Amino acid sequence: MAKQLDILVPFLNERESAIGFCALASGLATQARQRFGLETRFVLIDDGSTDDGGRLYEEHLQGTWTLVTLSRNFGKEAAILAGLDHSEADYVLMMDADLQHTAEVALDMIGRILADPELDMVYAVRADRAETQTLGRYLANGFYWLINMGQRYEIPANAGDFRIMSRRFAGAMRQLRDQRRFNKGLYAWTGFRQQRILYKPAERQGGTSKWSKRRLIAFSLEGFTSFSVVPLRMVSLFGGAVAVLGFLYGIKILLEVLFTGVAVPGYPSLIVAVLVLGGLNLALTGLVGEYVWSALSEAKNRPNYIVKSVSQSQKAAGVRQQASRKSNG
Repeated sequence: MAKQLDILVPFLNERESAIGFCALASGLATQARQRFGLETRFVLIDDGSTDDGGRLYEEHLQGTWTLVTLSRNFGKEAAILAGLDHSEADYVLMMDADLQHTAEVALDMIGRILADPELDMVYAVRADRAETQTLGRYLANGFYWLINMGQRYEIPANAGDFRIMSRRFAGAMRQLRDQRRFNKGLYAWTGFRQQRILYKPAERQGGTSKWSKRRLIAFSLEGFTSFSVVPLRMVSLFGGAVAVLGFLYGIKILLEVLFTGVAVPGYPSLIVAVLVLGGLNLALTGLVGEYVWSALSEAKNRPNYIVKSVSQSQKAAGVRQQASRKSNG
């Protein structure tokens, strides 16, 4: 019996690229069957789109597919989990719907994971980001340096959700029901044997990126609060250093008064101390608040997403009915 490959495609308002992706998907499924003998099914997750992209996928996508429509926009991390929950294949490939993830790279990853039975994941790392040294690139490098500090595993920089995983890796990911999900960290935390490849994404064919600078900052904070205690420790160390310096400065002033008769400095030094310590306390309070909010979200234990509807191609419905008959028989 041929092995199964599920291709997970989360999307949000991708109407302009829907028809182009359907053409790419058809060719990818054909190549996966001819080169590797894999039976392919597409699991599309509509993450609360407000356009008619979902309808276009239903009309133009060929082969076997399942469309999972969420009740609202829960975020890409939750949408990927929804796709994993609706997948039972031997291998799971994740791609974006904006056509920046190419079929050539996808086939390369499929070939690599099939060639090595001990390999559980192959993930693609953007090579173009490593080549550009901008302020954003330096900030990103600093982010990964901080979040990996003191960890027993490493979250690779520039790696997104373009990756393929084995059934057991997908099963492990389904077990992780974090409310504030940071999938990059979860992929690394899960472990197993992983391999990376470099790729350059294709040009976006339509629409715009959903990742604004504000959302990237918020996403980075979720990564820290989910996987690192380093920010708290850094603020604590800084506060300790300020306290020690203040204590030494106090001794200096005391000695000057006792032995030289120099008057104690007045308001300028006092104001500086108040501003430094006050700002430090406010920053620490805000940081602790982020961790408390993260803990509160986990304690509520709400579902990661809510499914509005599930539709299938006729071929997918037939395959599911056959599997049901076999299990009942």
